[in-house]
Amino acid sequence: MPEATAQKKFSCPACGAAAEWNPAKQSLICPFCGTTSPAQMELDAAGEQVITEHDLVAAIRGIPDDKRGWQAKKTSVKCQSCQAISVFDPERVGQRCDFCGSAALVPYKEIKEAFSPESLLPFKISETQVRESIRQWYGSRWFAPNKLKNAALTDTVKGLYIPYWTFDAQVHADWTAESGYYYYETEHYTDANGKSQTRQVQKIRWQWSSGALNHFFDDELVPASRGVQPDLLRKVEPFPTKELAPYNAGFLSGWVVERYQIDLVNAAKSARDVMDRKITALCSQQVPGDTQRNLSVDTDYSGQTFKHILTPVWLLTYNYGAQNFQVVINGFTGTIAGKYPKSWVKIFFAVLGGLIVAGLIALVIGRR
Repeated sequence: MPEATAQKKFSCPACGAAAEWNPAKQSLICPFCGTTSPAQMELDAAGEQVITEHDLVAAIRGIPDDKRGWQAKKTSVKCQSCQAISVFDPERVGQRCDFCGSAALVPYKEIKEAFSPESLLPFKISETQVRESIRQWYGSRWFAPNKLKNAALTDTVKGLYIPYWTFDAQVHADWTAESGYYYYETEHYTDANGKSQTRQVQKIRWQWSSGALNHFFDDELVPASRGVQPDLLRKVEPFPTKELAPYNAGFLSGWVVERYQIDLVNAAKSARDVMDRKITALCSQQVPGDTQRNLSVDTDYSGQTFKHILTPVWLLTYNYGAQNFQVVINGFTGTIAGKYPKSWVKIFFAVLGGLIVAGLIALVIGRR
């Protein structure tokens, strides 16, 4: 199976076994003897951890080889079902996909190594907390089948690092629009009984207006995952990028990482689309008057930078009948989102109960 070579190992200083990152203790812990060996961070000349943001234009032109790879020995496999690319320690045997549960895994060989993460969010939520959170979440799903609630689904929960791109940009925008101001005129008309009546009719007076704004986008997030359902991932955001730690391979020891499959160019286009929509909305808010039309926005982007980061999620994937479902938990904040099967029996009785209540209310009102 192909491997990405690197320079660092994370052995236990006591027994020599492979240490793993423990989110509860925020340290590298030996699973065999329990020895704690905190991850060593690389510091700058001032002794501070620095996260570098890369110039977007220069990066798109070409990313150097020294900015690629995982800085540790890793193995990569690709799922033939969901297309996710999983990266993990070579000692681990990948038997099933951590994202969809499929056994159709094949070795993945890269033509060129992936761009190295610049920073990551370490796991803060422990597995014990996650299991309890999932139990409570399922318990509150009233329409879920009883069989599902009684099943030990939390046995399949897995901790994963998911790839994201973040983008910064300074934007200057000039806008023009037609501002509409409401006014009212009295209208005379004849009603159905032939009587003359008057009423107030709303009119709009249009006039051109213009303006400008400056806005800074800081860490606009673009997910680069194929393994986690995008709508669920968006529901467990945000991932607090102010809490990012400089990338250190020790954080990934013992964890599965998904390699990004949305490349920098496509991610940058996606981020630009989001920024454009937000700038248009901000300009729209500046337009005076009661209503508006023909808004035109001219933007100028500068200082565009990006980072490749890893974010922690706990993922539960399970099959119910012929369908596949996911539950996603933000590994830093604990926010949970998921999908689950619905019991048609419960839905039927809920609808029936609603109809009965509505019928009784109508009956009582009719007798008054």
